[in-house]
Amino acid sequence: MQKITPFLWFDKEAGAAAKFYTQVFKDAKIIGTTTLENTPSGTVEIVTIRLFGQEFNLMSAGPLFKFNEAISFVVNCETQQEIDYYWEKLSAVPEAEQCGWLKDKYGVSWQIVPTVMYEMQKTKDKKRLARVTEAFLKMKKFDIAELQKAYAD
Repeated sequence: MQKITPFLWFDKEAGAAAKFYTQVFKDAKIIGTTTLENTPSGTVEIVTIRLFGQEFNLMSAGPLFKFNEAISFVVNCETQQEIDYYWEKLSAVPEAEQCGWLKDKYGVSWQIVPTVMYEMQKTKDKKRLARVTEAFLKMKKFDIAELQKAYAD
């Protein structure tokens, strides 16, 4: 058992969300499902999934809480093709898209980030870093070629 497991509270969509996420993420799977009866929320379903080796618990327990941008999950991507894939599969709220952030159809926030950006951000060249920052602040979905151009200029 891992020491820390993200636990996501859904209204009633935990099972559907688990199926969705395990279809989007390669090598993902549903580990198990537990149903709790007679809780203060009524019947509660908890689905455990594994994405990239990380377990998550998804719980259907009623409409008491909503997701917001205070919590997000970062997906580190090596290529533009990978960024495009996750963006296409996950983005469901166009007005929430900004700087590599998106919301999926369940309201969960994701950051789809090119790994090359981490290297760019390590530069000691303040002008170079400012150009990269200025470039990505204008983007919804990250464009690796544009980031590299800003870094090189």
